[in-house]
Amino acid sequence: MKLYTFWSIWQDSELMGCGAIKELDSRHGEIKSMRTASSHLRTGVAARLMNHILEEATRRSYERLSLETGSMDAFAPARRLYAGFGFKPCGPFADYVEHPYSVFMTRDMRGDHTAPDL
Repeated sequence: MKLYTFWSIWQDSELMGCGAIKELDSRHGEIKSMRTASSHLRTGVAARLMNHILEEATRRSYERLSLETGSMDAFAPARRLYAGFGFKPCGPFADYVEHPYSVFMTRDMRGDHTAPDL
């Protein structure tokens, strides 16, 4: 059975953002989703979620954390965020296949886990 975990960030009764990971195997996790409410874009919500996901991946002893995101211009801020947290381009993983609208990224979790200054 694969483990899925979902988190959300709230301010009072307002949803600010959410994120999720899926355990691919005991050493490899996948960020399944990260979303920030439009009223909270570029306020640090995504960075807080990413820090939390990385802490959880470390707690689970994942050696690698990967993700799939869009290749279109609208996803450029997300790709910059991921790169800022040490994710690097990679090929398809798990059941993904190469696709022109997909960008695959991965991060080696065995090492420095210092969060960037965003």
